[in-house]
Amino acid sequence: MEYTQITVDRRGADHEVVLVTLNRPEKLNAWTPTMADEQAHAIEAANDDPTVGAIVMTGAGRGFCAGADMEATFKSRLDGVDPGRDTAGGTGGMPRGLDWVALLRESKPIVCAINGAAVGIGVTMCLPADQLVASTGAKFGMGFIKMGLVPELASTRLLAARVGLGRASDLMLSGRIVPAADAHRIGLVDDLVEPDELLDRAIATAASYAANPDLQLRMTKQLLTLNAAETDLALVQQREMEMLTRCWASPEHAEAVSAFLAKRPPVFRPTSG
Repeated sequence: MEYTQITVDRRGADHEVVLVTLNRPEKLNAWTPTMADEQAHAIEAANDDPTVGAIVMTGAGRGFCAGADMEATFKSRLDGVDPGRDTAGGTGGMPRGLDWVALLRESKPIVCAINGAAVGIGVTMCLPADQLVASTGAKFGMGFIKMGLVPELASTRLLAARVGLGRASDLMLSGRIVPAADAHRIGLVDDLVEPDELLDRAIATAASYAANPDLQLRMTKQLLTLNAAETDLALVQQREMEMLTRCWASPEHAEAVSAFLAKRPPVFRPTSG
């Protein structure tokens, strides 16, 4: 696929981190279905590449993503023209067949490096990710209510899981913009750094995940997804035991044990050369 609204690069000491950058800086990286297709393609390509261990997503220029492109999405739909590949038949305004939440939860680890304004889908596209790192200059808003809309991409569940029901209600019912410091204080973002440190911090975080084996990383993500709201602790343990049994027989576990006994670092992935 030729990318027109994102760029893709390799970072990290061993080039084990893929950097996906939303690249419409003149529009503060306003979201379109085309951008979503390109993001999904880049993430799936990274997932299929054994030399990649993790993914970082950020924005070019002053903004991360200032919400959906008004002309290209909402105005288009009001004019009777679907803005993408059958978004009316998709999930959360995404093109048909693209389940963004499932993609991110089933993916290799994903870190969002939020460099500026993140509004509407600029927030909800990040909520299924594994870590949200924000610049002190970033700001956040769940602006759906201001547009006569409701939130999407499972954000009514995922935001509440991060910040609690009361704070999620406040952010969604008011649509107000909050500065990065407040977003960090309430748990919307996991880490807060100065602007010139943002990308290095996000890449370092992603690289710390990439040092671990893909199979077990994705198993752990699956368990977190399945068990986050599970009240049956017996079922939680059953799921864990099923995966643990698979791990015991895995080459990754054998390599970790062998490396420990030999007092050497384990090798879990080929280098990108």
